[in-house]
Amino acid sequence: MTVQAKPTPGATLLSPQDHTLILIDFQSQMAFATHSIDATVLRNNAALMSRAAAGFGVSTILTTVAEKSFSGPMFGEITEAFAGQAMLDRTSMNTWEDAAVIERVNAIGKPRIVLAGLWTSVCIVGPALSALAQGFEVYVIADACGDVSAEAHERAMQRMVQAGARPMTSLQYLLELQRDWARGETYELTTGIARQWGGAYGLGVTYAKTMFGAHEG
Repeated sequence: MTVQAKPTPGATLLSPQDHTLILIDFQSQMAFATHSIDATVLRNNAALMSRAAAGFGVSTILTTVAEKSFSGPMFGEITEAFAGQAMLDRTSMNTWEDAAVIERVNAIGKPRIVLAGLWTSVCIVGPALSALAQGFEVYVIADACGDVSAEAHERAMQRMVQAGARPMTSLQYLLELQRDWARGETYELTTGIARQWGGAYGLGVTYAKTMFGAHEG
């Protein structure tokens, strides 16, 4: 059988318009016990992911657990990207069991859910498995999640992948939203985020632009 290639994206690639990003429990109390990822790296990846979503106009839900009584405020790297957006505070560990969150998910009405937050084995596994069971496609930004140990994080990621979730990274998320350097309207946004939060890749972008006036498009 002959297969004919076409210059079109694969059906599982994300676009800014086709998904809801849910950022869960990026809070001080949750971060204190997170050991699967360095706190500085986690905050950097949270900033990268958040700036990407905000810049591309992705529908985003911010949710916390016991913000006033126990867990503390959400990371500034996130709230600054979504300035003025209200938090949905919960009592449930599983975000998908919170009526206010689900009301917002249904109001947005998109078939794909992208998750990130703390901790992977509780606050990300819960909504991931619940959303999958209800027919949503689920993606998890793995390097913008963390847990009490590397073992806890890895087992949680495996459990979600086995159930059908698709793992990705924060930089991958940014570049998948852009996906074509000919999209001039978001070129400066994407390279600007990469330069500030994209690690060695961002340094490479800065070097190329400074030394040679390079342009990816």
